[in-house]
Amino acid sequence: MRSIAIINQKGGVGKTTTAVNLAAAVAQEGRRVCLVDLDPQAHASLHLGLALDEQTPSTYDVLTRGVPIAHVRHQVGQNLWVAPSHLNLAAAELELAGEVGRELLLRDKLAEDDGSFDYLILDCPPSLGILTLNALTTVREVFLPLQPHFLALHGLSKLLRTIDVVAQRLNRDLHLTGVVLCMYDSGTRLAAEVGADVDEFFAERADAGPAWRNARAFTTRIRRNIRLAEAPSHGESIFEYAPDSNGALDYRRLAHEVLAMESSEGADRRSDAA
Repeated sequence: MRSIAIINQKGGVGKTTTAVNLAAAVAQEGRRVCLVDLDPQAHASLHLGLALDEQTPSTYDVLTRGVPIAHVRHQVGQNLWVAPSHLNLAAAELELAGEVGRELLLRDKLAEDDGSFDYLILDCPPSLGILTLNALTTVREVFLPLQPHFLALHGLSKLLRTIDVVAQRLNRDLHLTGVVLCMYDSGTRLAAEVGADVDEFFAERADAGPAWRNARAFTTRIRRNIRLAEAPSHGESIFEYAPDSNGALDYRRLAHEVLAMESSEGADRRSDAA
């Protein structure tokens, strides 16, 4: 199973849009996908039509009450399941402050899960707190959405240091696979320059951090598209809401790019096992 965390400590960069629509696109290609919402804002859950009340179990209950993740998981489409979030997840940071091994809670609950999936995709909150740390100790890969403007790389060093520390101390399989450029205006010089800056940034730092030395920007650019902004209010992925839009086309292309990497991921696992 490929396990991917979609993270960025900055908000408004297309993180949840990417988590939801990448998961939906991969599911459409016949892979069984479980999307886990770790953001207290619950935007990924709402995006796919899941609005929970306080009595309905969510990822909050998985992390703080030991509820099996299978008890909170909902099937929302063919090959697509969601473990939804709720606003009460915001209290988890405080409630787990004294918990031994709190950064490994999600990993342990998923290890107990008997669900069979090809992809596990985690939508993380816009912070580097205990929820994001749980995601990083659980997955093998990190995808980083960035908006192409001149502040795109601001704060990236702190995020990369966090990935490196987690990889060294808690999860040696963790690595940053790539950057997804979102809200891309293909007709502007700035967007093209930022794309080049991202590639240059990682090329210049290839030896700085083993967990992200092979990172790159994905070839697919997610163009700015009003349909992507409208889809969440209808509780649908872009493929249900506007299947012929540029947003659907771009996330379909991104999914194909991600799926094309499956053979190399398998080779990495065999190399690690050896």
